Amino acid sequence: MEHIAFLGLGHMGAPMARRLLAAGHPLTVWNRTAEKTAPLVADGAVAATSPADAVRDADVVITMLAGPEALDAVAEAVADALRPGTCWIDMSTVGPDAVRRLDRFTGVLVVDAPVMGSTDKAGAGTLGILAGGDTTRVEHVLAHLGTVTRTGPLGSGAALKLVLNASVISGIAVVAEALRLADALGLDGETTRTALANGPLAGVVARTFAEDVHFDTALAVKDLALAVDAAELPTTEAALRLYGKIAEPGEDISRAAARIRTTLS
Repeated sequence: MEHIAFLGLGHMGAPMARRLLAAGHPLTVWNRTAEKTAPLVADGAVAATSPADAVRDADVVITMLAGPEALDAVAEAVADALRPGTCWIDMSTVGPDAVRRLDRFTGVLVVDAPVMGSTDKAGAGTLGILAGGDTTRVEHVLAHLGTVTRTGPLGSGAALKLVLNASVISGIAVVAEALRLADALGLDGETTRTALANGPLAGVVARTFAEDVHFDTALAVKDLALAVDAAELPTTEAALRLYGKIAEPGEDISRAAARIRTTLS
């Protein structure tokens, strides 16, 4: 089986890497905070001391990083270590420009495959994978992580992920403000929540109150910033300002939604 290098073991990356290890792939892992590699090493993965060491002998490189700056830094670090014939799958949410910057290494196939779903789906292998570029060589690898939807040429998966994230994150702010309005009008909160959940915003309402999942508000702010850099989006810009004001890094966006409802001033 392919030797996989997995770089980035955050809330999403760690369970994804674990699924690849459980599937039998030889796995080398790297994370900026080295202690996060320990649980996977205990189960048979090999920890690398640097991104270059991680990718040197890999057939497939998977990155799951916080943003475009982190991806650019890793690309610079591995430039001399990537072997021709390697396939690099970036599964981060970084926007199409950052993905296309990877397509400069001779003989390296690049696929962008950002994911829809949170930590629960990462652990269960039921993520929605938005794959741009030629995925033929790696669809069997991605199948361990979820269901692949081919989106078009390189960068199209990253672009579609921005569209979907911007709509969901902005929608959660709308739901939170709808509940704030209901409170101001003296409506029962549970009755309002049920009515919203039975309406056209049902999926967004469910995510607003989701538990046991994690989407860091700092990453949500990053995603909205990438979206408004790509197009004129007044509503999304308003959501970006709101999350920037109310969000606490490290918490799930559902907690930010609760703060929008109860403590916004």
